[in-house]
Amino acid sequence: MATAASAFPGAFGVKTPAPARGLSAHPALTPSPAFARPLPRTPACGRSRASLHLGGVGAASSSAAAAGNGTGLHVPPTTAPLAVPKMAGSMKTHKNVLLFYCEEMRDLARQVVARNDDIELRSISWRKFPDGYPNLFISNAHNIRGQHVAFLASFSSPSVIFEQLSVIYNLPKLFISSFTLILPFFPTGTSERMEDEGDVATAFTLARFLSNIPISRGGPSSLVIFDIHALQERFYFGDSVLPCFESGIPLLKSRLQELPDSHNITIAFPDDGAWKRFYKQLQHFPMVVCNKVREGEQRIVRIKEGDPRGRHVVIVDDLVQSGGTLIECQKVLAAHGAAKVSAYVTHGIFPNNSWEKFQHDNGEGPEHGLSHFWLTDSCPLTVNAVKGRRPFEILSLAGPIASALQI
Repeated sequence: MATAASAFPGAFGVKTPAPARGLSAHPALTPSPAFARPLPRTPACGRSRASLHLGGVGAASSSAAAAGNGTGLHVPPTTAPLAVPKMAGSMKTHKNVLLFYCEEMRDLARQVVARNDDIELRSISWRKFPDGYPNLFISNAHNIRGQHVAFLASFSSPSVIFEQLSVIYNLPKLFISSFTLILPFFPTGTSERMEDEGDVATAFTLARFLSNIPISRGGPSSLVIFDIHALQERFYFGDSVLPCFESGIPLLKSRLQELPDSHNITIAFPDDGAWKRFYKQLQHFPMVVCNKVREGEQRIVRIKEGDPRGRHVVIVDDLVQSGGTLIECQKVLAAHGAAKVSAYVTHGIFPNNSWEKFQHDNGEGPEHGLSHFWLTDSCPLTVNAVKGRRPFEILSLAGPIASALQI
């Protein structure tokens, strides 16, 4: 058996005979006393496989490296590290969206488009047959294939829901990439009380309608709603739709920062329900919580906790209908020393023109009226009625809607 010294004499200082004339001095080709035949050469294919694994280094460079280090062993050449590509999620992408709308939402739709160049306005022909049923037409329907599509809806009354649902159910079937329904105000359930057997939950019925919007090529449809009235209603929707619940409170906070007395703001909630809904978004403000107690046939608003003295108090709620609770809250805050009283609601419904009850204080104090009454444009019929009338001021949802369409 050959020893290590006989196999590699140079490694132990043993002298080796000089190579015969005509033979290469390369160690791998030098005859060894321990072997009658030279060592077999590494197949070229093996070197090719190694070079591919190392990023494409040629066989010739591999041989040169072996010869240059004087050992006959292959040493991989030093290569520059490969560049790691950036993940797609690290780059902000913009989504081109085609925005359709109902007639009531025309002004808000135009404002949304004005906020974002990636949103394009598209129209629908809203006509009726002689029998009163909808005669609807989606313009350039063939050209929306493969596009991201959204519809801005307003369910202001039962009479307009059917025609809009007909469009909402049709758009996802036009081979579009995705579909988003923007319904700023989810109207049903604002006055419902499930107290007796036989009461019908219309909010659940509408949620089921919206949960069965056909899926598009991109999957389930998205649904954007602002400040839904009853928090449990968010669980009425099925798994076939993706509801996204937004809030108008950030618009109020931005507006409050612009006031000259922004340092003196206190937030008031007319009842515990409003406090539960909004206190986390407004917790850096001092707060007053009111509640309603029944005395005989009357419901009286009282201060439950907090101190309004000398403060500009802003009453916050999700919606207003007749406005009776807000007016009673204004009176009790004024009686307890508030310097000013203003109000904010996301949805101004005001049936039967009940907005006429609210007067501007004209700088004479909260006993005479409100300094400001902020509304969003979620209810377009109300916007048209109160536009330009003090103390009302509209905070547009156009910006939040444009942002939601890029999610």
